[in-house]
Amino acid sequence: MQIPFLDLKSQYLSIKTEINSAIQNILDNSAFVLGKAVNDFEVEFAKAHNVKFCVALNSGTAGNHVALWSLGIKPGDEIIVPANTFIATAWGATLCGAKPVFVDCEPDSYNIDPSKVEGAITNKTKAIVAVHLYGQPADMDPLKKIAQKYNLFLVEDSAQSHLAEYKGEKIGSFGEATSFSFYPGKNLGAYGEGGAVVTNNSEIAKKARMIRDHGTLQKYQHEIFGHNYRMEGIQGAVLGVKLKHLSNWTFARRKVANKYKELLSGINNIKLPKEMSYAKHVYHLFVIQVNGNAKSNNAELRNALANYLNEKGISVGYHYPIPLHLQECFKYLGYKKGDFPNTELLADSCISLPIYPELNDNQIEYVCSNIQDFFNHSEENDHVLLSNVKSN
Repeated sequence: MQIPFLDLKSQYLSIKTEINSAIQNILDNSAFVLGKAVNDFEVEFAKAHNVKFCVALNSGTAGNHVALWSLGIKPGDEIIVPANTFIATAWGATLCGAKPVFVDCEPDSYNIDPSKVEGAITNKTKAIVAVHLYGQPADMDPLKKIAQKYNLFLVEDSAQSHLAEYKGEKIGSFGEATSFSFYPGKNLGAYGEGGAVVTNNSEIAKKARMIRDHGTLQKYQHEIFGHNYRMEGIQGAVLGVKLKHLSNWTFARRKVANKYKELLSGINNIKLPKEMSYAKHVYHLFVIQVNGNAKSNNAELRNALANYLNEKGISVGYHYPIPLHLQECFKYLGYKKGDFPNTELLADSCISLPIYPELNDNQIEYVCSNIQDFFNHSEENDHVLLSNVKSN
């Protein structure tokens, strides 16, 4: 059996008629940049997250940048960012000329640890970026209290968490601004790049719209510095169609995750993702941790499991194998190995299993039975492990 990490073709086939019609409409009207389809999507996406404004952009990275740029972040400022996230989160700070200051994650939620945030605040700190990682919201209440105490902006990075909920409320309205990604593999993915910033603040929304279009709201009248971060019409059309299905797809993702938890719960060598009491997890990723043993450390055993599953036709991923504070590009910040132990443990032990709405019970059972087999057959495990170590 071949099980891809993601199956976008199956998703497309399930909505092919709607998608083709929406794209054809863009072609017929030559509305290739912004336009009605993008405007309509902005309105509906804002409604879906119970916020007033959505500004559609051409990538999630642009969203990270625009969210902070719209708040006036500038060179010399410091922005608190979790060490356990994709690097695009940190680009929001660096593209503004600011300095990212990393903080460790919690061991269970994998999100930024609020108890570590205050220790990272200096007189240069201007904002805290809370990433809702893998589809699970960060613990926002303590972060809001810290932001208010120190007069800091609170920004949400929701690239992986469309429709996720914190204490019964959709993410997107807990901070001053929230960025989203619509990269094709996301829960709500475009057919190319795409992103957005949502907010309840009209001034932030206005500035974000100006920034995305060369600093203007009226052609050739450039009031501020800006960029070209405009969403393409085709992407707006595609996202408008897919947004109508997102609630059902989210339900299906949660069903897949629950099936994984049921079938993998008896395996001592792995730690399953924990849905926090305050959260509704939307499972962009299903990330397990592999616990090492006397014969091999976490990374060795994790890599051996990945190789074994690949041999069985099961594609997996690592999210993320090198923490931000140990990336070469951030060497100038002076961090070292051991600074953020929870993040580093995840980097060595995490493995992401296939998860998408179209994944069926037979496929889930195949994945889980092979994971069980890997840990049950110690001789085969040792063979795979030794081969892996030798190849590296």
